[in-house]
Amino acid sequence: MIWKIRDREIDLSNRARVMGIINATPDSFSDGGSFLDPQAALAHGLQMVAEGAEILDIGGESTRPGAQSVEADEEIRRVLPIIQSLRRESQVLLSIDTSKASVARAALDAGADIINDVTGLRGDPDMPTLAASSKVGIVIMHMQGQPRTMQVAPTYDDVVEEVGNFFRQALARSVACGIDPMRIALDPGIGFGKTPEHNRRLLAELSAFLEFARPLLVGVSRKSFLGWLAGSSAMDDRFWPGVALTSLCRERGARILRVHDVKPHTEALRMTEAILGDV
Repeated sequence: MIWKIRDREIDLSNRARVMGIINATPDSFSDGGSFLDPQAALAHGLQMVAEGAEILDIGGESTRPGAQSVEADEEIRRVLPIIQSLRRESQVLLSIDTSKASVARAALDAGADIINDVTGLRGDPDMPTLAASSKVGIVIMHMQGQPRTMQVAPTYDDVVEEVGNFFRQALARSVACGIDPMRIALDPGIGFGKTPEHNRRLLAELSAFLEFARPLLVGVSRKSFLGWLAGSSAMDDRFWPGVALTSLCRERGARILRVHDVKPHTEALRMTEAILGDV
């Protein structure tokens, strides 16, 4: 399981990677406003690297349910100083979490290595061309609807089958646009246009997506469906269930885990791999 990112080949066959989250936003659902200051974001990013993150995902526009869109110039203003400072201080892989080609282009020029697009390369007509020409890593995520409206009434006949069909079509479109499939990772989009039951089924049947032979990225950290499963509305009560799901997702085939709290998730991941014999 190789993921090509620029001139690097990341072997994910046995050892999964933790992707730490840096939200340079005032309105993200759990840490909005905490890392708008570039120095605070830099310190947080370096701390996550010290705790085991091998990828950092930087975003300047919240994609929580109901979130309003942000102009590209403002998004660039938020993320660029963080990417530039992290690139000076570390060789960690950097991911730009955006659906806008202009933001992605500015981030790649500043040193980012991965485009993480919640629209699955469908939100900006220029994004597939940029993804093909830049030779960086690409994360294609499934989302039903748009962040503003995606949780109003998400509906599927069979969520696992429909997300699988989306991946199949997205891979075909990407290859037609000249994107090397070895540069693509797939994300089922937990919480993006899904009910808690849809999320549960996707995680329970995550191994169904191994048929595409591409790395699976899963992000469950701090998401509201954890509270639904745990029977609690408190944010703190989502922490350990999220760590537990890191182990489950790794056992079911995930190779990139996107998280807020790097150290406990990394420890859970490494212990799971030790038990599985994948060390």
